[in-house]
Amino acid sequence: MYDYLLFDLDGTLTDSKPGIINCLQYALEKLGKPEPDGEKLNCYVGPPLHKTFEKITGDPEKAMVAVGYYRERFATVGLFENSVYEGIIPMLQKLKAAGKTLAVATSKPQPYTDRILERYELTEYFTVIVGSEMDGGRSDKAEVIAEAIKRLNIKEEDKDRILMIGDRQYDMIGAAKNGIASMGVGYGYAEGDELEDAGAIYQIDTVDELEKFLLQR
Repeated sequence: MYDYLLFDLDGTLTDSKPGIINCLQYALEKLGKPEPDGEKLNCYVGPPLHKTFEKITGDPEKAMVAVGYYRERFATVGLFENSVYEGIIPMLQKLKAAGKTLAVATSKPQPYTDRILERYELTEYFTVIVGSEMDGGRSDKAEVIAEAIKRLNIKEEDKDRILMIGDRQYDMIGAAKNGIASMGVGYGYAEGDELEDAGAIYQIDTVDELEKFLLQR
């Protein structure tokens, strides 16, 4: 029985791809590395931002400059180029009614996470909300998950009651590092066999399937 459910944000609760891609393009344009084809940036939706730009630029200093450019647009516009996946709110309502304890565990910076959840009226469903630090601290998904477990006061012997739900390999790997089970959602941003290759314990394709699984387990 999974009594503690940890949810990723981007690609799991909300479809944030439009805002992320637009802000990546904005930052790359300002860096002098324009990429007009947003589809080529799909693989960068999900990982911690500084790691994304380090991979693109190959330079940690340029990466931090790019993060600043990205946030120029994201903090005012990109943040809300976003939408809640259909079925998510009814699912959260049913899970709460069933006595499940829900938390958010995301690599998105905490201030942005809080604003998004408030904007889309999701905050009330979660006992704990954990994001990364604006300075890049606690951006590794394993660290985020560990902090969520700590704030929920879950004992080591109760870890088999926790399920991490996410759409990218980082969620699956982070869960494994913390010794908890993982659920990969196919409606998010994973590419190919990414979730399976990353060790997802369970996989589903739709929000409806996710709801049925979580209510039965």
